[in-house]
Amino acid sequence: MCDHRPPCPRADAPDHGSARMVASHPEQGWSLLCNGVVVFTDDGEIQPDGRVIPAPRTHHGPTA
Repeated sequence: MCDHRPPCPRADAPDHGSARMVASHPEQGWSLLCNGVVVFTDDGEIQPDGRVIPAPRTHHGPTA
């Protein structure tokens, strides 16, 4: 999918989030990266194969 030189990291690479943005829709809260990953403003993402990577959750409740 990527024709950049050097090529962007593949969707399954640990640094896949550093791929170039090819479409941005901040009003809807998402962007498409060159490697086919859709990233959301809450840090969640959808991989090209349809897998959903949920946004990290932080717990602000009482500690034990």
